[in-house]
Amino acid sequence: MNQAKKKWLILPSLILVFVLVLSACGGGGSNSGGEKDSGPVTITYYTIDSPDRTYVEKLIPDFEKANPNIKVKVEKAPYEQFDSKLQANIAAKNSPDITSHFGYGGFAEYYNKDLLADLTDIMSEDGFKGSDFGISDELMDIYKVDGKTYGIPFSNYVTILLYNKDMFDKAGVPYPPSDYEDKSWTFDKMVEVADKLTVRDDDIEKSAYGVNFGWGELDMRPAYFGVNVYSDDTWTNGGKPSETHFDSPEAIAAYQKLIDLIWDKKVSPPPAWSKSVAGQFGDPFLSGKVGMTVGGSWALASQDQFNFKIGVAAVPYGGNDKERSVLYVDPLFVLKGSKHPKESYEFIKFLISKDVQEKSIELSGGTPPINDQAKEKYYNSFDGVDPVAIKNVYDGANKYGVESYNHLVANYSQINELFINEFAAAENNTSPVDIVMQGIQKKLDKLLERVNK
Repeated sequence: MNQAKKKWLILPSLILVFVLVLSACGGGGSNSGGEKDSGPVTITYYTIDSPDRTYVEKLIPDFEKANPNIKVKVEKAPYEQFDSKLQANIAAKNSPDITSHFGYGGFAEYYNKDLLADLTDIMSEDGFKGSDFGISDELMDIYKVDGKTYGIPFSNYVTILLYNKDMFDKAGVPYPPSDYEDKSWTFDKMVEVADKLTVRDDDIEKSAYGVNFGWGELDMRPAYFGVNVYSDDTWTNGGKPSETHFDSPEAIAAYQKLIDLIWDKKVSPPPAWSKSVAGQFGDPFLSGKVGMTVGGSWALASQDQFNFKIGVAAVPYGGNDKERSVLYVDPLFVLKGSKHPKESYEFIKFLISKDVQEKSIELSGGTPPINDQAKEKYYNSFDGVDPVAIKNVYDGANKYGVESYNHLVANYSQINELFINEFAAAENNTSPVDIVMQGIQKKLDKLLERVNK
């Protein structure tokens, strides 16, 4: 640039001629939209500062090589600060271009705060089809409101059942099935198997439990048994329920069934036991003293930490014909404050392409791809775990799955905090389930009345 400036100073007459020529050509240095062409634009990708998220930095050189007109900058924040930093940047007119609901807030919260760009026209102009990227219409529809698209999925976590093969072998119990169509694998059958794996002893070193049932967040668990706790309008109005039914007899019965795993059947660990064990291992299942655990498929990425053999099975049938797995389909959003929505959209397309999704599996340590064309590599990424079983579980989970409520219900962080604080009394057996749920319902009514005005 300095050399160029020197030339301009030395050759003023040539510059004058050059400017006149450009003017005659209709304002050279402009793109087709009439904007000045000032070289490559820079878009900002905002994510959590952890290896399973910042791997995207290693993908950028390939994108920039293929798209020399676009530069990508990554901004990071700790999980606990993710939402607050995003809000601060937006308020300061320094909005990032691309992000996801990596923090406490979910899609509904972003949508209701009017933070998201509508991608419908950009996608339509480009002829975008989810099927071209191995994404089903059902998954694309998750982040649509009134037919408009506000997010494009890029990863596909599901709920799975992991089991400790060593405990099953020691107890002489057959492994649970990975096929969701196996009608014999029910909640009651799981309890029966868990009982055979449980070792009841006051000595924590000798005790073991059959199952830890972490299906979805606390407010979501009645859905496993086919109980609706949020009014139907929640799923069509941006996540603001007009009614909730956590104190209904059906909801109370569902929660009682789960609490009974701990205090009646005694096949699930009490909170104090889990806290003691988790303090050492981070997750009770990692201790080798829990036979089965139901939770997110991100646990597969920790399989190299297990000192025992593991298997993957279907979530048992609990009475809901349509919803047996909780889906955690993470989308990528273009924020409304982005000055470069089309360039941001191009980067999103890059991230969901087959080759990049396959590369992302390795770089992230096991992020499950949204692109069906890359899933075979994912299924074969976990040493010692049957890839056929993983495929079966994913196929069944996506067929019988429902998106996590934390993505779809507005003001979810406050709702979740309420449940965690209040439901502890039932989990610790210090208050009856019906009393706990009635108390939660009263506090939830007041919370929703305040935040959903």
